[in-house]
Amino acid sequence: MKSKAGNSCDGYPQIKVCGLTLADEAVECARLGADAIGMVFYPPSPRNVSAKAAREIGANLPRGVRKVGVFVDEPFVQIMNIAQLCGLDFVQLHGCESPEMVDALQSNGIAVIKTLFAKKRPFLSEAGDYRASAFLVEGGAGESLPGGTGLGWEWSKADNAAALRPCILAGGLNPENVGEAISQFGPDAVDVSSGVESAPGRKDRDKVRAFIEAVRNTKLRSAPGRVFK
Repeated sequence: MKSKAGNSCDGYPQIKVCGLTLADEAVECARLGADAIGMVFYPPSPRNVSAKAAREIGANLPRGVRKVGVFVDEPFVQIMNIAQLCGLDFVQLHGCESPEMVDALQSNGIAVIKTLFAKKRPFLSEAGDYRASAFLVEGGAGESLPGGTGLGWEWSKADNAAALRPCILAGGLNPENVGEAISQFGPDAVDVSSGVESAPGRKDRDKVRAFIEAVRNTKLRSAPGRVFK
């Protein structure tokens, strides 16, 4: 029987570790305390995974750890096919997808996380156009690939989006700065990829542990919401 995971409590944000490519590393991230595991379905990315690899990752995750598929401007049918084949709990749209695409996916039972950017479209100011389950907020400076760029930004600029939906904070996070980012913005969840890697798509156990400990040691003024239910 799978063990139960999903270790966040009311005192700190949930944690998504993104860009996993191997089942054993995904399981270790979950064991260390990740609430969600992100898998990138975007061939130009060095973290791209096949549907077969994603199915293996998902099949081995502890019960309660959510599976998130990251897509960039893919057609509706392709997203639906992969989501169903891999048993995804969430779809993260990391491109210029329209509000209509979000609505279509959610009306078909797919929970959507829509990425918004500070420095490119769709901008943080466009949050009101999207009826997503949650937003992932990033800087967007010089980014051509989803996640893993390691570029920080002024995290406090995401307040507008946070007023409308649960928010996941991303972009340049690592064990050294995640506490400051949480204090500035107060997110419901944080997302990390390159900040805990030894190489693209390969997670470093010690860095993952340090990141999770840093999140848990940063207390918020009020209890965060939950994205990964």
